Amino acid sequence: MGDAVHRLQAKAGTELSSEPARKNEFRPGSRTDGLAPISVAARSLAAHPAHWFSLAAVAAAALFADQLTKHVVASEVGLDTEVKVVGPFSIHHVQNSGIAFGLFASATAVVIVLTTVAVGWMLAYFARSGARHPLLPVAVGLLIGGSVSNLADRVRLGYVTDFLDFRYWPAFNLADSFIVIGVAVLLGALVAADRGPRRSRVREAATRS
Repeated sequence: MGDAVHRLQAKAGTELSSEPARKNEFRPGSRTDGLAPISVAARSLAAHPAHWFSLAAVAAAALFADQLTKHVVASEVGLDTEVKVVGPFSIHHVQNSGIAFGLFASATAVVIVLTTVAVGWMLAYFARSGARHPLLPVAVGLLIGGSVSNLADRVRLGYVTDFLDFRYWPAFNLADSFIVIGVAVLLGALVAADRGPRRSRVREAATRS
């Protein structure tokens, strides 16, 4: 009887002594507090071929639309000529050697360098984080398409054609619009991407408690 009790206690003690070892066991890609699932922590955010294809399609469409509208305006509307459309909006053909909305008009070379660096940074960022949110290919595609279209005009002509004029704001073009929309979509996508995992961690913590 004493031997049986002794063996039972020894067995129970063995289980208790091994429990901390299992808790402290290192698992690659997991957090020490055990709140983040291994599958989530190890998920790669790098862009896949489908993401690159979506980005290229959006960027090409933005570039084509911007170049087409600039060509039509430059061909049909005289330089510094304004055509009223509705209310304060008009088609006003102007040439801009700066960046969006006429900024830095006297620093074309600097603008070209900064734009090239920005496009390179966006491509590098997308390569690392293209799978972070479904809207990232759209956002970065608009940014790159608009930036490359204006960059090509500055390198080729020394200026870009602006024509969308709302009277109370400097004239701009479709590329400028794509850049602004791309930034807004990018910020929204990043906020949404961060909010999802945060909510998941809160729910898991509440379930565990």
